[in-house]
Amino acid sequence: MHGARILAGFMPPHVLERIMSHGNTRLQQCARMTLQADAQFRLRHASAPMARPADSGRPGQVARYIYSAGNQQTLPGNLVREEGAPESGDVAVDEAYQWLGATHLFYWQVFERDSIDGDGMALLGTVHYGEDYDNAFWNGAQMVFGDGDGELFNRFTAALDVVAHELTHGVIEREAGLVYADQSGALNESLADVFGAMVKQHHFEQDVEEADWLIGEGLLTERVNGRALRSMAKPGTAYDDPVLGKDPQPGHMDDFVRTSSDNGGVHINSGIPNRAFYLAATSLGGFAWEQAGPVWFDALTDPRLQRDGDFAQFARLTVDCAAKRFGNDSDATQAVNQAWIDVGVLS
Repeated sequence: MHGARILAGFMPPHVLERIMSHGNTRLQQCARMTLQADAQFRLRHASAPMARPADSGRPGQVARYIYSAGNQQTLPGNLVREEGAPESGDVAVDEAYQWLGATHLFYWQVFERDSIDGDGMALLGTVHYGEDYDNAFWNGAQMVFGDGDGELFNRFTAALDVVAHELTHGVIEREAGLVYADQSGALNESLADVFGAMVKQHHFEQDVEEADWLIGEGLLTERVNGRALRSMAKPGTAYDDPVLGKDPQPGHMDDFVRTSSDNGGVHINSGIPNRAFYLAATSLGGFAWEQAGPVWFDALTDPRLQRDGDFAQFARLTVDCAAKRFGNDSDATQAVNQAWIDVGVLS
C-alpha cells in the first residue's frame, strides 16, 4: 500500500463550485451539501476500518455486496444484495451490482487481475448515499454512490464508466500510489478514465471507432447542454451549459491549466493524457484493450513509475512498455510515441 488513501470523487469540485454560483436555490443547496459531505468524509476517513465481508473464494470469481445508506451518510448501510442473489428491484442497487461485475470481469479477462487488489478482494458498493448527493467515490475500501439532484445529474450508478473509473482508483492506489495533486494527480484521474472507458467498451463490445470516448455519458439530465463530464477524444467539448459552465479540459500541453484549486487541476489537466490514450488507441484500431490498453496497464504496474511521476515520465514508460511488448519498430510503439508528441508531452 502506498501512502495515505485519498477520497477520489468522480465529480470535479469546480463543477460543484460553479453550480453554487449559477444554479437555482435548490441546486446551490445540493452542491453545497455535496461539497460539505465530501469534506466531512475526509475528516472522518481516519476512523477505524469497517469489518469487511468475505472475499472471493476462487480466482476470477467476483464477490459483490451492495448496501443502501437510505439517504443517510453512514457507511456501509444496510446490505440489500450480495453475490448470487436475484435482482432487488431497486434500480440503483441492481446497476451497482451489474457494473461492479462488469469491471471485475474486464480486469480478470483482459489482465488476469483478480479484483482491485489482484487477490479476490470483495467489491462493496453503497447506493442512496445522502440526499440529492451529486457524486460517487472510492474511499479506499468501497464504492459510494449518490442519487444525483435529478435536475442536472441522474443517479451515479447509471454510467458504467463512472463505476469503473472509481474502482480503478483502487487499482492505482495499490499499484502506483500516484500522489493526488498536480501532474501525478491528473495522471491518476486520467488512468481512472482510460480504464473506465475500456471497461465500458469491453462490456458493450465496442471497437475504437464505435466507442463514444465520453466519460460520464448518461449522467447529465436532458436539461443540461452537454453529453458527458469529459471527452477523451476532444477534451473541452463535453458540455457548455449556463449552469455548469464550459468544459475546461485542455487536450495539449500548450493549454495546461495552472491552478491551486482541485489539487492543482487534477480533473482538468487529465484531458491531456486522456487524449494521448485516445490517439494511440484509435491509431492502432480494433479493440482498445488489446493493444493500447495493455501498454497503459504495463506502465501503471511498472515499479519504475514514481508516486509523483509527471506526464513525461509516464509517457516514456508507455513507449518503453510498448517496445517490450510489441517490439521497438512496431506500429504500437510508434503510435504510442506519436500520441504523446501530438499532445505536447514528448518531442
